[in-house]
Amino acid sequence: MLDVGRMLLHGAALSALASLILLGAVAFNPRLARMDLPRDIRESVPPLTRREKFQALVFFLPFVALIVTIPLLSALGLQAEGSGDPSYWALFIHILGMLSVFFVVDLVVLDWLVYCTITPRCLVIPGTEGMAGYKDYLHHLRAHARGVVWMAILALALAMIAWLLS
Repeated sequence: MLDVGRMLLHGAALSALASLILLGAVAFNPRLARMDLPRDIRESVPPLTRREKFQALVFFLPFVALIVTIPLLSALGLQAEGSGDPSYWALFIHILGMLSVFFVVDLVVLDWLVYCTITPRCLVIPGTEGMAGYKDYLHHLRAHARGVVWMAILALALAMIAWLLS
């Protein structure tokens, strides 16, 4: 049985924690977001240094751990609460729903509101101030549209793990 409340609540928790990591990384060093920014900004900024690649990894590993662990634990908790043995597809929908909540928060709040609308100075790469790419809403929409495939693949894999473990 689909527990929409649980899916939304856990998706919101995932969104809050993952968003803190993403914002923290970019506030720490705006260049860490270089590859996710529009072309005009990417082309005007040199590639990441070896040190910056390490910094990105320090933020990326906990981010990936959250994106994998929270949906997996939430799905495993469905059976533990006595709601029966959820089917593979029920687990998939549950996980996909949680990831979708994060996906929407990432697009609407982080990309469109924070990056495109507010554009805090601490998130702008030095030397790129005022570039048009910071206001490119369509770039972020296109990037998220491509990411839908990866989100579905992740949900399929996590659902399989949860189903095998349950």
